[in-house]
Amino acid sequence: MAIIYEIYGTDAHSMTFSLMQAAQVSKMIPPCASIALKPNLVLSGTPDTGATTHSGVLSGCIEYLQKEGFTRISVIESSWIGGNTERTMKACGYDKVCAKYGVPFYDLKKDQTRTVQTALRPMEITCRALDADFLIDLPVLKGHCQTAMTCALKNLKGCLPDREKRRFHSDGLIEPIAALGAVLRPALVIVDSICGDLNFEEGGNPIQTNRMLLGTDPVQIDAYGCRLMGLRFEDVPYIQLAETWGAGSTRIQADDVIIMNEPTDGAEYPAASGLVKRLTRGVQAESACSACYAALVRALYLAQQEGLRVPDRIVIGQKWRGKHISELGIGNCCSGGADYVKGCPPTPDAILARFRECT
Repeated sequence: MAIIYEIYGTDAHSMTFSLMQAAQVSKMIPPCASIALKPNLVLSGTPDTGATTHSGVLSGCIEYLQKEGFTRISVIESSWIGGNTERTMKACGYDKVCAKYGVPFYDLKKDQTRTVQTALRPMEITCRALDADFLIDLPVLKGHCQTAMTCALKNLKGCLPDREKRRFHSDGLIEPIAALGAVLRPALVIVDSICGDLNFEEGGNPIQTNRMLLGTDPVQIDAYGCRLMGLRFEDVPYIQLAETWGAGSTRIQADDVIIMNEPTDGAEYPAASGLVKRLTRGVQAESACSACYAALVRALYLAQQEGLRVPDRIVIGQKWRGKHISELGIGNCCSGGADYVKGCPPTPDAILARFRECT
């Protein structure tokens, strides 16, 4: 069985370096291998919001690899649909890290792709992700308004062109995430769980748990993250489906987890709040992209904070495109109705402004 290393603290750089030393990562990597680091830069939010991978995870990883003699290192990522990857990487301080260590950053929105057969269907994947000799996945363990949790497996979605990301949402996310994990399995996963937002993937409500994880099995890592967040496998169905399709194993025994130090200021993960489910009880989502749906959830959350009245029924998603809609629609896919919030995706502020008109 694969081993999970767990470390507590607040210094992402030193924690990452220590995890890689303990796991003897250099022995896993073939000589002269091309190494690609894939963080989570979903949007232009700083890591302290609980949305994006700390720059210290990136610097700690690069410093360890370079000290072990590896030179063919790159950082690869694409922000979510509607996002600007370059703006996001600068907001997170990645431009400074890459400049300091002389490591290139590649925006996968601009990369070429190849079609790969998966257990679900043919899938377009970016070439830099496919061609890396050693892919290191650097996700944030956090909540997600559509899949309950996002960590190692779902972070691989950033290795897709935007057109494939949209198709993922048309296919319901669960099966595509599992299928992608089985064909683009990272060689190493280092999880930033210092302050992930346990409700929203775009951050804003971080929970300071002050820990990081390292493992070689993305399914096992996600299963452990699921346990930490108090979720059941039924809440995150892509994990067991990925196991069925050969992406890894959900099995975790007591001696599979090595705790490297004693927790000090790290908080326990609170039980799942059910906040997103309550906020979206009147939402009819049909193949909604994450950026659009997250904007709606954020607007609903802010409306609740302001005590605003929101419509009893709201529609959102690609399957409303071209259809007549009588309810409030969110995003350009819902332009067939008389009342919709423009944007692809619309901003939370634009949706919130519409809610204020309803009050």
